[in-house]
Amino acid sequence: MTNYLRFRTGGGLALLCALLGTLCKTGSGQIRYSVPEELDKGSFVGNIAKDLGLEPWELAERGVRIVSRGRTQLFALNQRSGSLITAGRVDREELCAQSTQCLVKFNILVEDKLKIFDVEIEIKDINDNAPDFVTEELEIKIGELTAPGTRFPLKTAFDPDVGVNSLQNYELSTNDYFSLAVNSLSDGAKYPELVLERALDREEKKVHQLILIASDGGDPAHSGSLCIQVVVLDANDNPPVFTQPEYRVSVQENLPVGTWLLTVNATDPDEGFNSQVSYILDKMPGKIAQIFHLNSVTGDISILKSLDYEDAMFYEIKIEAQDGPGLLSRAKILVTVLDMNDNAPEVTITSLIRSVPEEATAGREIALINVHDRDSGQNGQVTVFILGNMPFNLEKSIDQYYRLVTARSLDREKVSEYNITLRATDGGSPPLSTDTHITLYVADINDNPPTFTHDSYLAYIPENNPRGAVIFSVTAQDPDSIENAHITYALIEDTIQGAPLSTYVSINSDTGVLYALCSFDFEQVRDLRLLVTASDSGNPQLSSNVSMSLFVLDQNDNMPEILYPALPTDGSTGVELAPRSAEPGYLVTKVVAVDRDSGQNAWLSYHLLKASEPGLFTVGLHTGEVRTARALLDRDALKQNLVVAVQDHGQPPLSATITLTVAVADSIPDVLADLDSFSPSANPEDSDLTLYLVVAVAVVSCVFLAFVIILLALRLRHWHRSRLLQASRGVLPGMPVSHFVGMDGVQAFLQTYSHKVSLTSDSRETHLIFPQPNYADTLISQESCEKSESLLVSEDLLETTGDPKLLQQAPPNTDWRFSQAQRPGTSSSQNGDETGTWPNNQFDTEMLQAMILASASEAADGSSTLGGGAGTMGLSARYGPQFTLQHVPDYRQNVYIPGSNATLTNAAGKRDGKAPAGGNGNKKKSGKKEKK
Repeated sequence: MTNYLRFRTGGGLALLCALLGTLCKTGSGQIRYSVPEELDKGSFVGNIAKDLGLEPWELAERGVRIVSRGRTQLFALNQRSGSLITAGRVDREELCAQSTQCLVKFNILVEDKLKIFDVEIEIKDINDNAPDFVTEELEIKIGELTAPGTRFPLKTAFDPDVGVNSLQNYELSTNDYFSLAVNSLSDGAKYPELVLERALDREEKKVHQLILIASDGGDPAHSGSLCIQVVVLDANDNPPVFTQPEYRVSVQENLPVGTWLLTVNATDPDEGFNSQVSYILDKMPGKIAQIFHLNSVTGDISILKSLDYEDAMFYEIKIEAQDGPGLLSRAKILVTVLDMNDNAPEVTITSLIRSVPEEATAGREIALINVHDRDSGQNGQVTVFILGNMPFNLEKSIDQYYRLVTARSLDREKVSEYNITLRATDGGSPPLSTDTHITLYVADINDNPPTFTHDSYLAYIPENNPRGAVIFSVTAQDPDSIENAHITYALIEDTIQGAPLSTYVSINSDTGVLYALCSFDFEQVRDLRLLVTASDSGNPQLSSNVSMSLFVLDQNDNMPEILYPALPTDGSTGVELAPRSAEPGYLVTKVVAVDRDSGQNAWLSYHLLKASEPGLFTVGLHTGEVRTARALLDRDALKQNLVVAVQDHGQPPLSATITLTVAVADSIPDVLADLDSFSPSANPEDSDLTLYLVVAVAVVSCVFLAFVIILLALRLRHWHRSRLLQASRGVLPGMPVSHFVGMDGVQAFLQTYSHKVSLTSDSRETHLIFPQPNYADTLISQESCEKSESLLVSEDLLETTGDPKLLQQAPPNTDWRFSQAQRPGTSSSQNGDETGTWPNNQFDTEMLQAMILASASEAADGSSTLGGGAGTMGLSARYGPQFTLQHVPDYRQNVYIPGSNATLTNAAGKRDGKAPAGGNGNKKKSGKKEKK
């Protein structure tokens, strides 16, 4: 049996073919193999086909397979070669840990014979792991007074391999103070110990560096190392020592509390806890502990209260320094207090004047001052002076008194008040000083007149301004104060075009605002020259003047005025002559106009608004010259009327128009002969045109009267026939009761034979309305019937029938509808069974023909919209909603109404299935009130 062995630590993959075991069969057929760990996937383990007595191709045929026992399958069968191979990397340490023998067991099943074989594979260990310490470094502290021979346990190493490949021994690096001892226990485990060979001296060497090496017995051998750091601990064999046995310090008095004085320092040659020094203030009688504070850690000495030279000039303080175990040493501190200039000078104002007039002369006394310093000697010598460049002086009086006086006269307009600062300084080092502030006000006198902001003013106001409009505002300033600075404004009286200035403008005496008292006209007054006076209220009063020029701005308030051609005063029309042989560009006349405005408002332009013959004449835009645009033709009228407009360029522009009459003739006699025709006739009845108009009106009136007579005859005929029908039958057979509506006790026959005529004086508003059908394919309700002013049936008809049922109002049946499949027929033939038929009697047929003729006559009126609805011509109310103008020729397209702009309703909307504008047919088409 050939096996493959792989070593990680080797230079590459070494394949060794060796016979590791033989097939052993015991009892029920047990097979054993032996392989090293860490083989590659697919490595050969054993020839399982040969050991089972089978050929390689029989493995698949007989169903030979490995039976798993719930763990990850580590091996597999190669069906081609019949050998057992590794299914992946096999690690003995993961499978068996530290067990000496590592066995993997599984079963192989031959399904055709139902035989099972036990397979046992031993995993051989290889040296693939090196000894390893838990930590890489180890620190050991040993006191310098530790006796030689003392042992210190060390950390052990761990090697997961077994046998000779496991941990075998320890080694310690060479040194002069330590050795290594290895103890072995009964289970074979080894524990290293560090042995102190000679006494340690911290002063000679504080730290020792050692290396512990653990190695196994493999080939090649693996090893691991541990760094050991031995720290020599110090012994407390030295007390603390101050840097000097006596400290001296001089401090100034009045130092703030907490001020640091000095720092004492003591050192200890030991280390660690033995060298930790703490400072203690020795308890002494008196107030030393209440005045000074010693920091036990840093050795800083500070004061707890302010030192006063007058209380004590010298202090002696005793202190101690102690290390951790308790060794100590002593020292003392000598504190000398120095006298300081701790009192500032004091300034007292004995007398003071708060206000001084500005006309006061130099030397005017203001205040009396006293200075004092509580210190003595040089610290008590005080000098006083004024800060800044001020117009004041200090004069020495008796003892420590000084007088504050003015150095020159004061001007309030430059400085109205002074903040005087007096500083008193002593002779100490450093010197102390005190500042005292005095506020002095300068009283005003009226020594400045008002002053305007400008030497002269220019103001503008548009003409036609409202009365009281603000024109301008002038401002004057007075540097004085209070009453001396109160300014009043006034206008110096003058005369403008014979009228006083006060009738044109006025000024507000307090604000200086200039108001207009009248509405200015640029054409009358173009500018004003004013003189404004500003006066203060001082004593004596001061004033000043300023000139103002007020200009009136022109507005476009005058329309152009036409000077030529002038309108004749006798009521006749002026005539301009133009020969018929005039060439294009011939000057016929010239319109001359002026505008009283100025500037752009007076710029005029001329336009031809209207002409009897367009394109025959042109008007110059800026000159107003009327010229011929083309040669005159024989067809051109003898008299030509032109309307010329003259417009300015103001905002908004204004304009004027003039009508020119141009006479065209070949010679002057012809013109003179035709001038009489231009004069209007004195008697209008002689005019042929008037006669024609009267005849036309009479003819139209006769035609309209004839139409009304014919319409009334048709209505009487319908009424007579309906009366005969009721007299013969009493009640129409099959007619729904809802078609009859009682109104004021009179029975009316609605919707079928109801008409309405509205006559007004205006022929365009005369129209005929037929009953409006229900566009929802339902019979009209009682409410719609009440809205329709139908023709009333006479009381004689009701008496003849004598049927009391006709006097009762039947409720409308809104659910009675026509289906789309119904044929058109009369309402009387429905009888509620929804079976419509075409009129089957002579009377109904004649009535239908009469209604068609009446509808055509109604269209001839031109103002009716054929109230029966779009496209129905009033017939759907009797013959159902399915009966439209599709069954009747449309005669309305042949109707023309002279002098009327009415149009007949087109039935296309109904025929196309569009919803009519009348809704349910209950509203009237005409929005005007009709007469019955």
